[in-house]
Amino acid sequence: MLDTANEDQNPNTDANPEELERAFWAMHQASRQGPAPGFERRMGHVQAIEHMLMKHKKDWLAAVSSDFDGRSEHETLLTEFLVVMNAVKHTRKHLRDWMRARRRNPGLLFQPGRARVFYQPLGVIGIIGPWNYPIQLTLLPLLGALSAGNRVMLKPSEFTPKTSALLADLVSKYFNPQEVFVSTGGAELAANFSRLPFDHLFFTGSTSIGQKVMAAAAQNLTPVTLELGGKSPAIIHEQFNLDTAAERIVRGKLINSGQTCIAPDYVMVPQRHQEAFVQAIQAQVAKMYPSYVNNPDYTSIISQRHRDRLERLVTDAREAGTEVIEVNPSGEAFDGNTRKLPLRLLINPSDDLEVMRDEIFGPVLPIKTYDQLDDAIRYVNDHPRPLALYLFSDNDKVQERVLEQTVSGGVTINDTLLHCAVEDLPFGGVGPSGMGRYHGEDSFKVFSHEKGVYFQTKVNGGVLASPPFGGAVEALLKIFVR
Repeated sequence: MLDTANEDQNPNTDANPEELERAFWAMHQASRQGPAPGFERRMGHVQAIEHMLMKHKKDWLAAVSSDFDGRSEHETLLTEFLVVMNAVKHTRKHLRDWMRARRRNPGLLFQPGRARVFYQPLGVIGIIGPWNYPIQLTLLPLLGALSAGNRVMLKPSEFTPKTSALLADLVSKYFNPQEVFVSTGGAELAANFSRLPFDHLFFTGSTSIGQKVMAAAAQNLTPVTLELGGKSPAIIHEQFNLDTAAERIVRGKLINSGQTCIAPDYVMVPQRHQEAFVQAIQAQVAKMYPSYVNNPDYTSIISQRHRDRLERLVTDAREAGTEVIEVNPSGEAFDGNTRKLPLRLLINPSDDLEVMRDEIFGPVLPIKTYDQLDDAIRYVNDHPRPLALYLFSDNDKVQERVLEQTVSGGVTINDTLLHCAVEDLPFGGVGPSGMGRYHGEDSFKVFSHEKGVYFQTKVNGGVLASPPFGGAVEALLKIFVR
């Protein structure tokens, strides 16, 4: 996920480092002295998140739209509220089962003993949230950490100051400060936050910042979950309907104006279908977004700096000889008075361009052509492993082939984004696109200590392994160490 500086906004003042330390150590001490919260307490936290979200819906919508200088309320409801509420309902249904100890088979050697895995809260969890989905990508890990019985410190993004301030205000009303604490501030606070000796640190953001977070956490041997990004490809098989593929790619690319970590970052289409696919994209954009600037369904770019960066990517590609197609159904002008940008298609840009090296995070879509499916698979595998991969094919053998021969954080077949919304699927990256998984039970587990326990019985064979060794131990070894 891209993370850019935003000099146009006025982030909250960095919290005092001493205050941050005091909050952490108060939580740390409480997590060591008190018993793990039971089911009822955890369910109370789940309900608090639901109430914090739903009872203040208008406040959230207004804050997010203000931070973006214009964001579709329907997009916020679909991509943030709907996803969080789905996770809340899933957790409410399954939490009691997740908390139960699990049986494990001790094996013949350790019969008649018993083996169990117990799930315990880790302690104090640190969560650093991003700006692109400031509700969903903060509350989902919070839900998982609290469901697992932990205490949580949150550091929301300074690039969405009104949403972050609202989060801090509501958390103070719905939670005890020794259970959930919000720290608002900028880069200096984030650095201090990352250096605290959390029991687990959860970060969503760019790969470059993720490296710094991981380096800071390593000083305390703090385990990390890194939800990053990368260049997620969409591969269209030659037999798939181009209009259907275009519709689903446009929807996945232009929701939140492309500022989505799993948005399709480039499309691979058969060479002979390139022109038809471009026409299909143009037709779908005309249906979904007949205009951009005054369209309440189309979201603004988060900042002027980010907008300028996107413009530079397109300019650099054009100056390098890349064909650039602006998809602008109404022929609107885009000047410095708006942070909305049209979709631009880049036809076969060179791999040495920045637009093909770095995550785009905006309404720019490179289209690469291929001759054989093997070429597309090889291209994906020759680049860093992506957070998501999208394959458009109704052929079972093609699906199996691509799934087996490529590695990505997650996959949606014949659509985009949706694997992320399935709460019972693990979500996360691989390699430079991330580390660790969450959502559903995977959230509960990532924030839990899985403690293995063996129960010995009164009658057991342990005496056979005690010195002085003799014939009994020899017989045992002949059976198990052949």
